[in-house]
Amino acid sequence: MSSSVARVTEITASSSKSFERACEKGIERACTTLKNVRSAWVQDMKMDIEDGKITTWRVNMKVTFVLEE
Repeated sequence: MSSSVARVTEITASSSKSFERACEKGIERACTTLKNVRSAWVQDMKMDIEDGKITTWRVNMKVTFVLEE
């Protein structure tokens, strides 16, 4: 039976379109820097508002990746 060790890192991503797109952008970017990304969860969601309209959707995520041996 094999075992592994994982690490969790926190990232923040934003989008001018939606929370979903902010998550997608964050994971895409994390996968270019980190190897073996396995999961993520949204810790916090925020919006920037100007003149009564949402201008930016922002997410803080925790990303889990498995460390190489």
